[in-house]
Amino acid sequence: MTPNQSPAPLTAVIVDDEDLARGYLRELLAAYPEIRVVGECANGFEAVKTIAEVAPDLLFLDVQMPKLDGFEVLELIEGERVPAVIFVTAFDQYAMRAFDAHAVDYLLKPFDAARLARAIERARERVGARRLPREAAAAARPPGERPRRIVVRDGARVHVIPIAKLDYVEAQDDYVALHSEGRSYLKQQPIAEIEGLLDPAAFVRIHRSAIVNLERVARIEPYTKDSRVAILHDGARLPVSRTGYARLLEAMGDSEGNRNSTR
Repeated sequence: MTPNQSPAPLTAVIVDDEDLARGYLRELLAAYPEIRVVGECANGFEAVKTIAEVAPDLLFLDVQMPKLDGFEVLELIEGERVPAVIFVTAFDQYAMRAFDAHAVDYLLKPFDAARLARAIERARERVGARRLPREAAAAARPPGERPRRIVVRDGARVHVIPIAKLDYVEAQDDYVALHSEGRSYLKQQPIAEIEGLLDPAAFVRIHRSAIVNLERVARIEPYTKDSRVAILHDGARLPVSRTGYARLLEAMGDSEGNRNSTR
């Protein structure tokens, strides 16, 4: 940009569950006439819906929020035109993860106008860049940390599935079907990625196309010469390969595995 050239106009969405925090940021942004705030959201659900509707250039995103946190919001953003993300939070422990998720900057509350100016300058350089937020946000999870829930977008709706209530997972081409409490949710994600998120002490990959919650297994029966079928407490039947059966026995313990085997 030349000295006499005006900055390109940008649209922005502010996401924070605190009214005062949103108001403070809005006041600071008033010094930038080229930036137009087109949305304010108090939680992650509102953020996903608003971002889909207005496709902002900039996203000022809090981390800890009710319903969905900031990283879960990033996982649910769809489309090629992804906003430049500036995290705004009072917690410094998420900084490394934020940059792993390709955030432009990380503003630690309280911040001043000068610090915001540096973040906006960085954002200008990022606007228009293409990236894959869901994969980046998922990969940014610290090693050994497992999620407590899985979020699934279904059009304008967002479903939150607590891991403890996940019964089983089935691969369906490029999607997985997540089964929980009698309902099924489709998510565009390889089953291997889902497997990596789950605690192996509680969930077992029993087949190339199936992962099961051990607590939901009622019994295991023979199906063919080299395979078995897992019968769940709700009556669902899942294929069990030879390798999957070995994993089941190891996870459940030989004695429990023998009790559940065909008599």
